[in-house]
Amino acid sequence: MATGERLETLLATAGCEADGPSRDVTPPLHLSTTFERGPDGDYPGGYVYSREGNPTRALLERTLAKAEGGEACAAFASGMAACNALITAVCPGGHLLVPHDVYHGLRHVIETTWREWGLRVTAVDYSGDWEEAIQPDTRLVWIETPSNPLVQITDIEAVSVAARARGIPTAVDSTWNTPLITQPLALGATYVIHSATKYLGGHSDLLGGAVVGSGTAVESVYHVQKHGGAVMDPFSAWLVLRGMRSLPARLRVQCASAEAIARFLDAHAMVQRVHYPSLESHAGHAVAQRQMQMWGGMLSFEIDGGRSAALALTGKFRHFRRATSLGGTESLVEHRASVEPEPPTSPEGLLRISVGLEHVDDLLEDLGQALS
Repeated sequence: MATGERLETLLATAGCEADGPSRDVTPPLHLSTTFERGPDGDYPGGYVYSREGNPTRALLERTLAKAEGGEACAAFASGMAACNALITAVCPGGHLLVPHDVYHGLRHVIETTWREWGLRVTAVDYSGDWEEAIQPDTRLVWIETPSNPLVQITDIEAVSVAARARGIPTAVDSTWNTPLITQPLALGATYVIHSATKYLGGHSDLLGGAVVGSGTAVESVYHVQKHGGAVMDPFSAWLVLRGMRSLPARLRVQCASAEAIARFLDAHAMVQRVHYPSLESHAGHAVAQRQMQMWGGMLSFEIDGGRSAALALTGKFRHFRRATSLGGTESLVEHRASVEPEPPTSPEGLLRISVGLEHVDDLLEDLGQALS
């Protein structure tokens, strides 16, 4: 970012680097998979083949690296492709620490595919004596904050300092937060991971993922990107850049609505428990105050009656759509236990909400009528 330039200003013009004869205000889309060599056999445009590098994908990578305060970014075909690339680059045949509450897709792949390749995994509580779980070949400390779906908060700085003292890098899945809410690299993390499918894209119409860090840290991830092949396609990269330009405006609305919904649910007699960090009763409230600029657009809550009651409640909503994923303009509700591999780790009575851009009063009224 330019001196004195705020993040919202950078994002408002994300990828809008006016160059070339046409002086485009918005970035052009480069769909070509191959690039012509010069008469001397060189590549004057700097690109050879789109798996190795593409102008549109490179533009997204530069922009997201700047937004996160990093030096380098590698963009992938999905958030899980980004996670797999980082594990491939850092953890082969070693030991990995993850939190107890973590995205079920990551849990599944590390307990199946990666276990077969020799990866050993220990789940820990980062608010407790997690350092006792470190082994001589621990290659990476994985943080997900807020966690999915229990919205648990991890102190990024404290964990990163402790890991760095032992020479272990840290990776923070910051999909729910985006760079507008938390800057993990500034708090000491080595890597930031995003599912760009979610808030960065923001319109539920693309798949993408990214790993951000220093040039040295991301170098091995670039190698996996280039030779593994799970790269983000140019059109998805272009769509992420489009989404990032409206991210500040979208996220402010989503966070404000989410807090209003959390407080409404917290006061409702039918609700057992609400998981949202702005609530003073939340165990991670104080840490969230230190490391989050807003409280986030995601929350979950629990009701009595288990799976049957929770699923029945989702059928009563008028504005909350029953679907997975998050971060789009539409509000979504999901019964997490029914989409997780058996045995599920989420409470059977838990529903996760991704707050969209609808008027908050319509959402509150919808919750009220469904819970009545």
